[in-house]
Amino acid sequence: MTQSTPDICDEFPDAVHVLDGRFASFGALEAFHGSAVTVRCFEDNSRVKELAATPGEGRVMVVAGGGSLHRALLGDLIAANAANNGWAGFVIDGAVRDVDILRTLNLGIRARGAVPRKTERRGLGEVGIPVLVGGVTIHPGDRIFADATGIVLLPPAN
Repeated sequence: MTQSTPDICDEFPDAVHVLDGRFASFGALEAFHGSAVTVRCFEDNSRVKELAATPGEGRVMVVAGGGSLHRALLGDLIAANAANNGWAGFVIDGAVRDVDILRTLNLGIRARGAVPRKTERRGLGEVGIPVLVGGVTIHPGDRIFADATGIVLLPPAN
């Protein structure tokens, strides 16, 4: 990433949106960016697992998990699969687990927190729809930028 999130805010003040709230960094990459792929799920990471097994092409998976810290939406196995498949990172409005291993993976990972409990996969969730994360509606294809200062998005480039 060549520009910091503050630089993006300065350069595109009328187009940028800043995600509110606290997102901790859990991946090896502090800064990452890419086109958004959206998932809405609550305490069921079935769709996250499915997407992580597909070519990431430098995209960022944005997971609207309702802010739940009861069950992790991302763990070491799914994250390693995503890294191997070329995903740039994750923004998760929910929890992750296996934190020590996540920190070694070549991914950017921002989440609300961590919990050791896994999800129960029931095949629930929606992909490719607008989602609300951090007070911002994120559409598939929006450009996500994350660094130590925060997470911002810009609409797709024309």
